[in-house]
Amino acid sequence: MEKKITLPKHKFHIKSGDTVVVIGGNSKGQRGVVTEVIVEKDRARVEGVAMITKHMKPTASNPQGSLVKTEGSIHISNLKLVDPATGEPTRTGRKVNEKGKLQRFSKKTGNFIPDQSAQAGRK
Repeated sequence: MEKKITLPKHKFHIKSGDTVVVIGGNSKGQRGVVTEVIVEKDRARVEGVAMITKHMKPTASNPQGSLVKTEGSIHISNLKLVDPATGEPTRTGRKVNEKGKLQRFSKKTGNFIPDQSAQAGRK
């Protein structure tokens, strides 16, 4: 039996590497960089936000066991992208740039938002 692959229902307004601000929930008002987007659950992990404590079992290498703090995930709807030009939270849209490709833009300023993966040298 093959594993069923589900495709996302829509494109997300944030990507890995974006700076975001949390607009709802227990971490409201905190800023951080998106480390991972979990497409299947419509959630994202943000650096230093929504910290959870995990209990690690004792093992041979760690006989005492421990408590480890890690980032929990936040629903995408509770995140707002920070405009790199102004540093303010903004809504985003998509429009065609001069190369003919769809690119995100800030609805507050109208400027295109640079792609983080292109700046890092990845495709």
